[in-house]
Amino acid sequence: MPIKLPSSLPAFDVLTREGVMVMGEGRAARQDIRPLRLALLNLMPKKIQTETQFARLIGATPLQIELSLLRMSEHETKNTAAEHMAAFYRPFSEVQASGEKFDGLIITGAPIEHLPFADVTYWDELRQIMDWTQTHVHSTFGVCWGGMALINHFHGIKKHDLDAKAFGCFRHRCLDASSPYLRGFSDDCVIPVSRWTEIRQDEVDAVPGLHTLLGSDEVGPCLIEDKAHRALYIFNHFEYDSDTLKQEYDRDVDAGTAINVPINYYPDNDPSQPPLNRWRGHAHLLYGNWINEIYQTTEYDLAKIGT
Repeated sequence: MPIKLPSSLPAFDVLTREGVMVMGEGRAARQDIRPLRLALLNLMPKKIQTETQFARLIGATPLQIELSLLRMSEHETKNTAAEHMAAFYRPFSEVQASGEKFDGLIITGAPIEHLPFADVTYWDELRQIMDWTQTHVHSTFGVCWGGMALINHFHGIKKHDLDAKAFGCFRHRCLDASSPYLRGFSDDCVIPVSRWTEIRQDEVDAVPGLHTLLGSDEVGPCLIEDKAHRALYIFNHFEYDSDTLKQEYDRDVDAGTAINVPINYYPDNDPSQPPLNRWRGHAHLLYGNWINEIYQTTEYDLAKIGT
């Protein structure tokens, strides 16, 4: 089954050209099935790029997915056209007032990791959203800064500044092959990393109920399961396109910002060569496993989610 997207959303044409199964409202309405309702709270500045990356992964499963795009109520984005935001995004306040419930919610990263959480302009509303997930969302997936925000909010675990940016493709170990979220995973895998902060494994281990599923000796814990809050926290970027790290590297070089060549990314560490994508298969596995687990455990009656 395909992912249902508005036919005018840029991701619709991009994914169609890639062979990802997508469909519009009319075709979806003719299928006598309850689609899984997933929402994406997109905190990244390049909204269109980010929504396409996640739609690509969640649209590759055999289930019909209905994707809703959410934004913070008062925060205005400066990097995406207002027309795009008005056409495809709804503010959280509107969704909250409607009483809608979702089978899954993804909270993306945000380029604000240098700020203390309390100094983020929309932190109070984000805390409301994180609490709202416990009564209106069956499973929540926090990515990078979004995952750090969730684990801080629910467990008080701090993010720590790094002396140098963790930047490149790092090998991670599968720490629990029996986890349904790691079904089909190799013993280790490569994951793109791009962050100035970290979560520390010893602080995770000190909290009962948190279980690390993927981790790296170089860049620390990556994927953590929080059963009590029906949540996953991932601090790295399986969703990245092949050239996303290249875009970040080229941007910093052009701006004169000190930045190392992303580790283990370019052939022979040569930025003049096209980068290799070595994480795509595991990216689809992880998000497919997450969606399958939602499908197996969510309520058929949406109204019962969170009760």
